[in-house]
Amino acid sequence: MTRQLVPGPERRTIEVLVEGALDGPVVLFHGGTPSAVAEFPMLDDAARAHGLRVVTYSRPGYGRSTPRPAPGAFADDVADAVAVLDHLGIDDFLTLGWSGGGPRALGCAALLPARCRAATTISGVAPFDADGLDWYDGMAEENHEEYGAAQAGPEAYDAYLVEHVLPMLSTSADELEEAFGGLVTPVDAAVLTADFARWMSHSFNHAATQGAVGIRDDGLAAMQPWGFELAGIRVPVALWHGREDAFVPYTHGVWLAERIPGVETHLFEDEGHLTLMYRLDEVLADLKRLGGY
Repeated sequence: MTRQLVPGPERRTIEVLVEGALDGPVVLFHGGTPSAVAEFPMLDDAARAHGLRVVTYSRPGYGRSTPRPAPGAFADDVADAVAVLDHLGIDDFLTLGWSGGGPRALGCAALLPARCRAATTISGVAPFDADGLDWYDGMAEENHEEYGAAQAGPEAYDAYLVEHVLPMLSTSADELEEAFGGLVTPVDAAVLTADFARWMSHSFNHAATQGAVGIRDDGLAAMQPWGFELAGIRVPVALWHGREDAFVPYTHGVWLAERIPGVETHLFEDEGHLTLMYRLDEVLADLKRLGGY
């Protein structure tokens, strides 16, 4: 397990964490919104069991990664991913994105077809301007309020985050369920164990190192066009989503599944946003298969 700072676009610095097996196929993991690199024993153990090395990085403004001069689009994070992979000497790779990381994994699949062998999205968000989708339907009130503030523009959103979200990011593992409020459905509350909550708390705490800038830019990106077309994806993709998800509603997963060419879908009636992370062993085995390893 190693941490390092690597050079990124625009003379920025990107914070990188490498876990899992010492060698073998690489999985580029994109965390949710908000997140920053933090040791993740559940993912580390599952990756080692399948001989996979996991590379993840803090997106701009999170942890020790330099913010962008101005908020970007999801496609811009693919350029950061390339910088990380190139610095580590990695050519072919697999990619996995959870929640707000889902579009980043799909972006790698769409924009890096010569290098990205397969992609998986878990509980991934759909485009805000998705035709035929009520983006907010089924989403907990906490997310209604936050993304409503994002729609009001950078200044209003930044003020909202400082008042309402930064306090949540500073919570301990024991306080996390209460801090989530209505975002946590009963099935998710049942799996918010000490180890899982500890990882999320560490990731959240580190994400707020530079204040609200990282989550602000993440939220603003979610309101914008992604910068790539789902219809252009030509590499194998798997999609996992559960109906008991109040962070990213099940309808987002269904919408994406209907528009990603050749996608393999894993849609569940009884899974939530957090519970699917307990299937990482299964998810990684499936991703490794899709990539031809």
